[in-house]
Amino acid sequence: MSYDLSNYLVIGVSSRALFDLSRENEIFETDGLEAYCRYQLEHENDILKPGTGFALIEAMLNINTINPGLRRTEVVIISRNSADTSLRISNSIDSHKLDITRAAFTGGEPVAKYLNAFEVDLFLSATEEDVQAAVQSNVAAGLIYDGPSHNRADPLQQIRIAFDGDAVLFSKESEMIYQQRGLEAFIEHEKLNAEKPLPEGPFAKLLKTLSYLQFDLNNSSSQTSPPIRTALVTARNSPAHERVIRTLRTWNVRIDETFFLGGVPKHKILESFSPHIFFDDQHQHCEGAARVVPTARVPHRDDETKTA
Repeated sequence: MSYDLSNYLVIGVSSRALFDLSRENEIFETDGLEAYCRYQLEHENDILKPGTGFALIEAMLNINTINPGLRRTEVVIISRNSADTSLRISNSIDSHKLDITRAAFTGGEPVAKYLNAFEVDLFLSATEEDVQAAVQSNVAAGLIYDGPSHNRADPLQQIRIAFDGDAVLFSKESEMIYQQRGLEAFIEHEKLNAEKPLPEGPFAKLLKTLSYLQFDLNNSSSQTSPPIRTALVTARNSPAHERVIRTLRTWNVRIDETFFLGGVPKHKILESFSPHIFFDDQHQHCEGAARVVPTARVPHRDDETKTA
């Protein structure tokens, strides 16, 4: 019988987002593919250390242990490694006791064309070309930044995910007004459209899926604290916050914590919230956040970039 991945929250992750392959990537960029392959084969039994995305993947897989026999999440390794060099990845997955059984090793070919075949809801990679291609294919995707490979939250107790607003959860429409016409025009536009829901951004579907999963887990789990907690961390402030709140109501989505910062640095809030991952579309925010929490940048679609 076929296995229908559409019934699960599916995360696709590259080997370099899951494990620390900084040394191996340096060999690839400096000495080329042949030297990289030789190094991987020579170190096939050396277990890789966790990478930036490891804590999130481990935590999402632990959801499946809440109600034994009832799976809600799946993780697929989607990597440009070849089958020959993939054994080190498989050995590391087994050593870290990660419940991952599915993988695609493309032997250097772009991976984005396989994401929809695996019903991927979220793709994490350290290769910008693959993340950009995923975004062009309408898959929620984040470019992992080098940074902390873990956070203070116990993954067995609570998964914490933080999102930026405009160009991540919501479309880039309002942000473009701010970029092109300034803060005053942006605030006026949001006041006039306060009761009009914001168009969906690239991570809207993922947020809705997480919200449903939260509801399902909260009703079926005996844990004292909710298994998943989400946060919106946005540069918006009053009065531009009203449209955000009304949009989330329209989507029938609950976000547990909301921070309307109005210019306050995001990394200070994020360090306190301590998410397994934070998604933002701007490099300057990701750069600061990556110093304190696992962070991924959400690229703009090429057609949006040209319009902006």
